[in-house]
Amino acid sequence: MNGMDDLLKKYAKKLVDAGLATARGPGAPLMGGLDQDLTWNRSAPEIPVLEQVFLQLNINSLAFVRPAPPYDRIIGFLADRALKGPGRTQHEDAGFSRGKIMPQDCETRTFLHDLPVVESFDANTVCRALKQRKTVIVQAKGKNENFQGPAVIVPGTVSPEQGFVHISSVCFACFVKFFSDYLSELKKGCADREMDQVFDQALPFLQTDTPQTPHLMPGPFAGEKQVIAAMDQAGRQIVADGLVDSYFGNISFCTNNTLYISQTGAPLDELPGCIDPVPLDGSSSAGITASSELSAHLETIARTGCRAILHGHPRFSVIGSMDCDPEIKAACAFNTRCHTHCPVPRAIKTTPIVPGEVGTGQFGLCHTLPRAFEKSDTVIVYGHGIFATGKTDFIKAFSNMTAVEHLCKIHYIEQVRKLRDINHGNRTS
Repeated sequence: MNGMDDLLKKYAKKLVDAGLATARGPGAPLMGGLDQDLTWNRSAPEIPVLEQVFLQLNINSLAFVRPAPPYDRIIGFLADRALKGPGRTQHEDAGFSRGKIMPQDCETRTFLHDLPVVESFDANTVCRALKQRKTVIVQAKGKNENFQGPAVIVPGTVSPEQGFVHISSVCFACFVKFFSDYLSELKKGCADREMDQVFDQALPFLQTDTPQTPHLMPGPFAGEKQVIAAMDQAGRQIVADGLVDSYFGNISFCTNNTLYISQTGAPLDELPGCIDPVPLDGSSSAGITASSELSAHLETIARTGCRAILHGHPRFSVIGSMDCDPEIKAACAFNTRCHTHCPVPRAIKTTPIVPGEVGTGQFGLCHTLPRAFEKSDTVIVYGHGIFATGKTDFIKAFSNMTAVEHLCKIHYIEQVRKLRDINHGNRTS
């Protein structure tokens, strides 16, 4: 097993590679780990306060990041609005409460719940928030001449890996929330100039070129060794192309009456050793550590006869799935349960959007997703991302996933530009 120094370096590098932090300067990830002694991956003026956090919490690691652009501007904007609390404008939605950002994507609902924001970078304030939640955002702009926010702080009780996972999730959640809120406010004619500015600053970071399909192993695959190699290659490519954040998403392949599926919480770019062989006849308990969406994968394979399934959380597919006309949403009896109860058949072009939650409950994906695959080989789940299938390998599934995400991004930008032209005309008339 790697020593603590190696783990700190590994996950700091992952944050940089994911574009969530800068490699050098005050924006470089600051990560501390407690083994025999407390060590840090670099020196920084924030360490004395963070060491006090270690003393107050039962943890063995701590990650501190000032997010890289465009996340810095997006998170700073949302944090400012959260600190102002409800009632900021007459159009305020349920996305904020005093001192909290409240995203509605699946990752946040399931794992983080909400994102607390504090105004002071001191150990007592930070610890109060971290005793309630897995992360805290510090937005102490102007309150301490030695500190500039926003910054995300994440403790870990197992390893520094938790810092990478949860910082990645915070950046993902805030990105999705801002772009979702901005489109909704534009549709209501209520987007303000500050929102316009944040969007304009983020726009250059959005890649709008047509994506290239990577070279993946063609099927059929001969035996378990090739299956695992193909899954590993596809998983690494999903992460490299930004189609999944941190450790979310999953991947499976069925052959010889066995479903090979990534384990729950497995990093898709480090899959060897994290793939469970699950017999279709239920003769083994191997599925106990498999992805929480195992049941949806099994039912999809049974209904469609596909062999390969990819699931990622591409951001604009998530944003597009949550896009709803404000008047329709306001009048809908299920407008606070969209992710499980949305009664309206919806699609982006020919790709259906379905509700459903993780697991096998009454409103689980195992009920909605497989039926949708009978009409399309790519499906978007509300607030959750894309599932795509392939007959003999991952090539078509990967191509469809990237194509749908590209379509969602272009469609979003086109909507924004049209609505801004209308809104800006109204402001000057």
